[in-house]
Amino acid sequence: MNNCSCIKNVKNEVSMDVLFELSEFFKFFGDTTRIRIIHLLLSGEVSVNDIAEKLNLEQSVVSHQLRILRTANLVKPRRDGRKMFYSLDDEHIGLIFNTGLTHILHKKGK
Repeated sequence: MNNCSCIKNVKNEVSMDVLFELSEFFKFFGDTTRIRIIHLLLSGEVSVNDIAEKLNLEQSVVSHQLRILRTANLVKPRRDGRKMFYSLDDEHIGLIFNTGLTHILHKKGK
């Protein structure tokens, strides 16, 4: 079930530092607002204003969460004049999201 050609057969030689980074990485998925933003960005680039409107959130809340996601390299910004647009950093983020969602739905029997 290897959907990404870059995934190798990981053996037990993974260092504690890498495992720590992996643990920190998954913490960014532990917030419902961030998950909602990632879910929205699965469809492509969206402006900050549109994210706030579509998720019925204050722009300041969206900006704060996007800053956290950007710091974690989960999303990337693009400025067009005064508007800021965000998209997922790469296809791995969508793969991780969809794998987790598939697991949850499988466990729910759907």
